[in-house]
Amino acid sequence: MRIAAAALLAFALAACSKNGDLQLVKEAPETRWRMITTDQDRERLRNWRNAWVEALPKARAADAAAIAAEGALFEPDQALGRAMPPAGDYKCRTFKLGGQREGMRDFTAYPWFSCRIGREGEMPNLVKLDGSQRPFGKIYAETDARVIFLGALELGDETIPLDYGQDVKRDLAGYIERVGTTRWRLVLPWPTFESQLDVIELVPA
Repeated sequence: MRIAAAALLAFALAACSKNGDLQLVKEAPETRWRMITTDQDRERLRNWRNAWVEALPKARAADAAAIAAEGALFEPDQALGRAMPPAGDYKCRTFKLGGQREGMRDFTAYPWFSCRIGREGEMPNLVKLDGSQRPFGKIYAETDARVIFLGALELGDETIPLDYGQDVKRDLAGYIERVGTTRWRLVLPWPTFESQLDVIELVPA
């Protein structure tokens, strides 16, 4: 088990170092995220597939053409290797699938905004730079096909994002996968507000 973890970490470090400044911490981050995740978010991550199963049919019923047009972005089991996005500036757009309550929209597509993959201290991070809802958080190695995102939601004209764990209503837990040559998605199952599943598409700016 230790050998496998060491091999995974070595791969992640090698993959990130090729992209310049982005490198993971020397201690195995794939175990660290489990140590700090709240009970609520462990449940979210554990039931990620249930979120897809409940939200995707609703979204497809609301706008089948839009779902089909995005191809792999909305295919739950579509995940390629090298899930860790390279450091740099990205265009990102959010899709909300499945309304949490009756009367809420089952599919909403937002326009492109700006995101950045960088680092916070020794850890890779993802930040959405504009828009009224701005995820901000750290990225933890998990497998070659998936990395974990733990963060919080910055709203409106706020200028200082909360740290993960400070406010359960703002906490975000999800995973990042690569679904195309230079196309990634951040999937947030069971977010606090509005939808059953958020999918944030990321492509290099």
